Amino acid sequence: MREQALQYLRTALQNSDAEFRPGQWQCIDGVMKNQRQLVVQKTGWGKSMVYFLGTRLLRDQGKGLTLLVSPLLSLMRNQIVAAGRIGIKAATINSGNPDEWRGIEARLLAGQVDVLLISPERLANEQFRERVLQNVANRVGLFVVDEAHCISDWGHDFRPDYRRILRIVQALPKNVPVLATTATANNRVVRDVAAQLGALNVSRGPLVRESLALQNIWLSSPAERMAWLAEHLNDLPGSGIIYTLTIRDCERVTEWLRLKGHNVQAYHSKVDEVDEDNDRQNAVNRREQLEDFLLNNQVKALVSTVALGMGFDKPDLGFVIHFQRPGSVVHYYQQVGRAGRAVDHAFGIMLSGEEDEEITDYFIRSAFPPQAHIDTILRALNSAPRGLSVPALEKQINLNRGSIEKVLKILATEDQSPVAKIDTAWYATPVRYQTDQERIRQLVAIRQAEQAQMIEYLGTHDCLMHFLGRALDDPEAGACGKCANCRAAAVVPISVNPAITNEAAVFLKRNFQPIEPRKRWPAKDIFIHYPIRGLTIDENLRASEGRALSLWGDAGWGQLVRQGKNSTGGFPDELVHGCVEMLTAWKPAPRPSWVTCIPSLTHPNLVPDFARRLADRLSLPFVPCIRKVKQTEQQKNMQNSYQQVKNLDGVFHVDAAALQRGPVLLIDDMVDSRWTVTVATALLRHAGCAAVFPLALALNSQGND
Repeated sequence: MREQALQYLRTALQNSDAEFRPGQWQCIDGVMKNQRQLVVQKTGWGKSMVYFLGTRLLRDQGKGLTLLVSPLLSLMRNQIVAAGRIGIKAATINSGNPDEWRGIEARLLAGQVDVLLISPERLANEQFRERVLQNVANRVGLFVVDEAHCISDWGHDFRPDYRRILRIVQALPKNVPVLATTATANNRVVRDVAAQLGALNVSRGPLVRESLALQNIWLSSPAERMAWLAEHLNDLPGSGIIYTLTIRDCERVTEWLRLKGHNVQAYHSKVDEVDEDNDRQNAVNRREQLEDFLLNNQVKALVSTVALGMGFDKPDLGFVIHFQRPGSVVHYYQQVGRAGRAVDHAFGIMLSGEEDEEITDYFIRSAFPPQAHIDTILRALNSAPRGLSVPALEKQINLNRGSIEKVLKILATEDQSPVAKIDTAWYATPVRYQTDQERIRQLVAIRQAEQAQMIEYLGTHDCLMHFLGRALDDPEAGACGKCANCRAAAVVPISVNPAITNEAAVFLKRNFQPIEPRKRWPAKDIFIHYPIRGLTIDENLRASEGRALSLWGDAGWGQLVRQGKNSTGGFPDELVHGCVEMLTAWKPAPRPSWVTCIPSLTHPNLVPDFARRLADRLSLPFVPCIRKVKQTEQQKNMQNSYQQVKNLDGVFHVDAAALQRGPVLLIDDMVDSRWTVTVATALLRHAGCAAVFPLALALNSQGND
């Protein structure tokens, strides 16, 4: 059997000299002996070959199909092509191919699918469980859990859908082999996975990447790090990945490097998003295109969030750079380990700065929903015998969609769940539920300890690769001889050109943010007090694209905006100058002929004072024609679009007699959801204003992946 498996391996890899990696055949043999295994091997070792070759051998014996659960379906294209060379017919059912579901289901029933790939989130779909899972449950020949560290409560990231896997494993006959694979698992995570899946044979290999030279560089400000990238990126071999912690930084670093002549592209979870008026089915798969750019060395680097993390397979990746430090050594190893798989020399460079801790603290704080959110949702569902969809919940409770979906997902994966989903509606069950606060405290403490270990890594004088190996409980960890600490010398320059740093600082101040116009109301006929009807915002009521001078609290103007908003002296004249400079570059057309602003009852003089000074600098009249006629809850406290718009109904009144008909600059200090400027614009245009250009001092957005 080993020789047959070796022939399959060589055919799959199109390499007549290929041999099994150390331990690879033993894992395949374990599959054939119906074992339950956890395989912990570094990226590139060939974990996918274990389950694809195991599948081929099992199918040759007349066994059932392989059910593969993975969060990385879009990143497994190369592996699926290789499996196809040995006659494995793979199919996937996911949210991106609904038109193919019926055909795949028919092929499954006919025994014409060897491997069915699904995401863990698909297990939450009741229709999938009834129409697909129940029909193949008694014909599963191998069950595979890819990226199995996600089974741990906080092995890499908290993915509650992975908790459903336990129920499948418990339902499988004992003679069905189970294979769990991961490249990032320390002893604690291994214990967690074993506790979920039962007794496992653990296969661990060395995690050290021999070709990878590591170095840490502390550069406190984003401008310094951006300058370092601009100066040294082209000195690094081949193509690679630059990781950022937030989408905001991903976009900003990409724009900067492109401005400096570097061939880079941005990659994050929202690159596939389309305009809200377009059909999502017609959207181009931008992420897949970007992956191909990197795979084919058509870019120097992808600047990416963790969206390009687990599962991306490019053997000749020359470098991985981190713009900020990740939250844990596990995260870092998983990302930096993408480089140096099939090249003699590769680099892992960690840049870090002052904002790193604030960002990672935010991720820790927001990982679990507070008990108040859970109570609010359960109260709403208990009061709705016919159930509520997520949009219906948004109308009833002041929580954003992301928070609602996170709570429902966590509750639905509990063994005794207090909620159930039928079609699109959620219902309360008779189960009394209380969050296990002690468990959450323990998990938060784990992540905080991981964060502290990451800080220790930044300051260590020991071998950097050895540090990572010890942190991941690699029994073969040792000194690499290649990192900056082993060599007692920099592996890449640490110098930063002051002139380029200054240029980056100016770029950050000129990194003006677009304010895209809203095109749809969150619900039809949402207004009672305004003569605005329908779901689509009529073109004659829409804003033109606007601009924000900065990102709230960010390097550049953002800090000055925050200081001005929190001071008694108002916004400084430097921000007026910045807005004049922005308008010179922006050139809104048709050219605004007057200025107005969003009023506030809480701070009645703050924005009008700034708008008046800006109007004077532009030699335009300032006309405060919008009045706030009633006080409501602060808009920043409204958590979803429906609540935000309802909170604005009847709040503003436009003085049509004072209003000028020409194009106007509509000034506000902060823009977040864009609903305030959208409603004010609709009222201005309904009163006869030709065009409205929103202008804000800051755009407030978390910008996370």
